[in-house]
Amino acid sequence: MFDSPNIVNGLADKGYYTICVGGVGFFNKQTPLGCVLPNLFHESHWSPELGVTNRDSTEKQIDVALESLDRANNNRAFLFINVSALHQPNCIYAENARASGVHQDTPATQAAALAYVDSQLPRLFEALKKRGPTFCIMTSDHGTAYGEDGFVGHRLGHSVIWDVPYAEFEL
Repeated sequence: MFDSPNIVNGLADKGYYTICVGGVGFFNKQTPLGCVLPNLFHESHWSPELGVTNRDSTEKQIDVALESLDRANNNRAFLFINVSALHQPNCIYAENARASGVHQDTPATQAAALAYVDSQLPRLFEALKKRGPTFCIMTSDHGTAYGEDGFVGHRLGHSVIWDVPYAEFEL
């Protein structure tokens, strides 16, 4: 339990250097809403190359995260990464979708996006093993419906939307 309004401030109060690497618009600092989450952190990052339409977004997000962790030296860090590759459009990760010109998100393209994200993680894990203690949360901002109960997309109230891809670890 922290005597703090949120986990970011609570960890900062305990001496953690807090870093946010955003992916979706909630982190872009271009609107009042897009400033809320980033402004909680000591350091926050968002750019179009970290966003949902960049096929190399996770690679770029990890680049930014590693640069930020270097600036934190070996001090304790809290790293939050909003993984944009899992958000729509994820058809950009499926070769057959790009080759056919059919740009439709499906469970298969979501799986391809997840495979891409997984392929980028070893570099992050290796860097974290070499530095001081780091608590990391990696997450998408929501799940996506692909026809469950007749629903498609993510702007609706359904359990598959509430099942958010999420990982936390401390190295």
